[in-house]
Amino acid sequence: MNNPNARRKPSALLAGLMLGLAVALSACGLGSDSPDPTSGWSAEKIYAEAKEELSAGNLAQATRLFGRLESRYPFGRYAQQAQLELAYGHYKLGEKEQALSALDRFSKMYPSSPAMDYVFYLRGLIHFNDQMGLLVNLGGQSLADRDLKATRQAYDAFRVVLERYPESSYADDARQRLRYLINTLAEGELTIAKFYWIRGAHVAAANRAQQLVQQFPDTPAVEEALVILILASRELGLKQQADDAERVFKLNYPESRKLATQLKLETRWWEFWR
Repeated sequence: MNNPNARRKPSALLAGLMLGLAVALSACGLGSDSPDPTSGWSAEKIYAEAKEELSAGNLAQATRLFGRLESRYPFGRYAQQAQLELAYGHYKLGEKEQALSALDRFSKMYPSSPAMDYVFYLRGLIHFNDQMGLLVNLGGQSLADRDLKATRQAYDAFRVVLERYPESSYADDARQRLRYLINTLAEGELTIAKFYWIRGAHVAAANRAQQLVQQFPDTPAVEEALVILILASRELGLKQQADDAERVFKLNYPESRKLATQLKLETRWWEFWR
């Protein structure tokens, strides 16, 4: 006699599979009809559970709970901290827009909160790490060659921390990151000045180089910016401006050979900057 279980129709197999899946989902509480386990919880309980999940390293679950607390009790005693925790959770999960949105809500609802230094600091971190992530994805390409929007946003946020909250516990870290960003922005201006010079746009090159020197005087990019300013000014017949720039260059970089090298080149000098 044939074994009745030897061959089962595809429909029977599918039915068995679906039944097993339904049981598994039910057991895990993931079914569409599963009740909300936090239903009826107080704000205090949700907050405590969220903090416990956070301490255990369950960032996604903690963020979900903080989000639930914010939406269910938007004006309770735990609301402020929940919003900050929610923003941090989204930030750590790589959810930039959600993190910034949470910070915006907090700023509008609690503009005089003593935690505003943290709000600006976290905002700076979000934009800062956005650019650093781009740097990694580009295989180490300089941020100065890319869109500097996030760099400027991070710069603005960290600057607010230092200017408005100089005694903040986040001030030292913000200062270090700001120094890095200043150098990056200066390199970005230098890249643009080179772009103009290469294409023979001497007025634009000179203006951009001069702007760099004025805005970021203590950055490494100033040395090459002065070279561009000197040479572009000479091309434009601006002898006084060229002489002034050269005097500043020799005073600040007496050992530099950059200007002398560019003046002696028979080929395109800018290729040495690539």
